Amino acid sequence: MLKNIFPNKILSIENKFIFILICLMLVVILIGTAYALFFSPPDYIQGDSVRIMYVHVPSSLISLGCFGIMGIASILSLIFKIKFLPFIAKSLAPAGLIFTIISIVTGSLWGKPTWGTWWAWDARLTSMLVLLIFYILYIFCWKYIGDFKKANKISSVIAIVGLFNLPIIKFSVDWWNTLHQPSSITLTSAPTIHYSMLIPLIIMIAGMFLYTLVIFLLNYKTEIMKLKIDSKKNRKYL
Repeated sequence: MLKNIFPNKILSIENKFIFILICLMLVVILIGTAYALFFSPPDYIQGDSVRIMYVHVPSSLISLGCFGIMGIASILSLIFKIKFLPFIAKSLAPAGLIFTIISIVTGSLWGKPTWGTWWAWDARLTSMLVLLIFYILYIFCWKYIGDFKKANKISSVIAIVGLFNLPIIKFSVDWWNTLHQPSSITLTSAPTIHYSMLIPLIIMIAGMFLYTLVIFLLNYKTEIMKLKIDSKKNRKYL
């Protein structure tokens, strides 16, 4: 499994495979969207505004997952000096940033009819905003620091420190009295959401996961190609 993310393996991925992934992603998202809008029932309290959940929840999960992988990759990179791990973390960051923004925006849209306000300094919302700041700092670090080793060290520190925010986001609804509702899906207990809403939610999670995979593969492949081009230039002028 680990061998599949080695640079040479990634470079061997054909455009046809990426195209198939994109087509599959579009089909899954279209099915999930149709199910969420037309076949899933409105909530008995929130009404049709609950349909924002089908974008908000997957976006939140993926934003947390991406940063979690980035943090772990950064730890392993600093300890074991594995060269391709910084590129994995760097390639995941743009998708994670996009989904963090979507999560915050859809959360605000959902909050207005539910809580009566666009924004509240709720523990979950505030910690998601902190996550957004970590994403921005991480991406800016790679963009504006020219030296690779320096950029890798600073970005790794940012990702590792940001890891401490993830459990705060996850358990904020349990640790503090917040406006945000408790999680409907957990790994340790049965879902508290009805299957008529759970099915489209799972479909949308799958669709957005495929989108993240496509963006990651394209970014990762580009980073590896740039690395090889830079290596050839350095050998040429030595």
